[in-house]
Amino acid sequence: MLFRGQTLGKYKVVAPLGSGGFGAVYRARDTWIDKDVAIKVPHKQNLNFTELLQEPRLLAALNHPNIVSITTAEKQDNLFFIVMEYVPGETLETIIGESGGLTPERTTDYAAQIARALVHAHEQGVIHRDLRPPNILVSEKGVLKVADFGTSRFLELAAHSTTVIGSPPYMAPEQFTGKAVFASDIYSLGITMYQMLTGVLPYEPPPPNELDRLMSGELVRAPRHENPEVPKALSDIVVKALAPDISRRYQRATDLLSDLEPTTRRSGQPPVAAAVGSEGRPAAAGDGGQQARTSTQVEAGSVVTTLPRRKAEPTPGARRICPSCHRPLHARAVECPFCGEAA
Repeated sequence: MLFRGQTLGKYKVVAPLGSGGFGAVYRARDTWIDKDVAIKVPHKQNLNFTELLQEPRLLAALNHPNIVSITTAEKQDNLFFIVMEYVPGETLETIIGESGGLTPERTTDYAAQIARALVHAHEQGVIHRDLRPPNILVSEKGVLKVADFGTSRFLELAAHSTTVIGSPPYMAPEQFTGKAVFASDIYSLGITMYQMLTGVLPYEPPPPNELDRLMSGELVRAPRHENPEVPKALSDIVVKALAPDISRRYQRATDLLSDLEPTTRRSGQPPVAAAVGSEGRPAAAGDGGQQARTSTQVEAGSVVTTLPRRKAEPTPGARRICPSCHRPLHARAVECPFCGEAA
């Protein structure tokens, strides 16, 4: 633990910023160039040097305006620490707690910024695995910065990582069995969006012996039932992000961005359809098996949207599916028991 006024080489500790399961973060001053920085001190200092460098090397591979950037990693007085960008502002958790929920417009803006960070991280093969409001910083200018990639891992040869890591209220169902995929981060973003729109979590995580309730989707209700001010289109995006079945969830953050774009656009932000990937090419936007999406085209600098088409009426004896959340319905149901929409 560091204390105010303590020095580590050229860095002078100003104040503690927070502590988590993997390390403590402090605000410090670079006395050589008179600049505030954030210093993260991992709890496990007994690891070998290569293991200690794993997180800073991962962070160095990420370079995006919506991700907290790394400056360097150092070791002073036998203490290893990571020097990162200091973001003046609040955590998203604090902002939600103080406001009791955000407007749909502000939620959409924030969600789009977080999704852009995920697009970049996923392009680098990095899954965050612990995306939640305390790990999202909001600058004084309203720019969001995703932090704490310390729980991340490179997605290398395996299709998923197998260590159970994350915060239960924000974990996708598959994470409880030790499987994390790109769509797991999208589920966590869906929980965060729900919390921004309503001020509360959609459900309390069930105990291990009741995880089947989470997998069935019965724990999730559409956010517009908690807050009627939420537009249906935005509520549907959240429900789709929270699909317990990965195949029914958004497969890529670019897919979610494409659906967010028509609801509202942050002033000065480029159209999602014109976004480019890390190598200067158009960002991938696969269909991911979704049934009803909002398509977006760029024509002469404007965005033309096509509203999702409602599915055709089922033929007699056919399996009925909710047109809103795409979950199975009883043959005589007039309202979906999951999202509450008319069947």
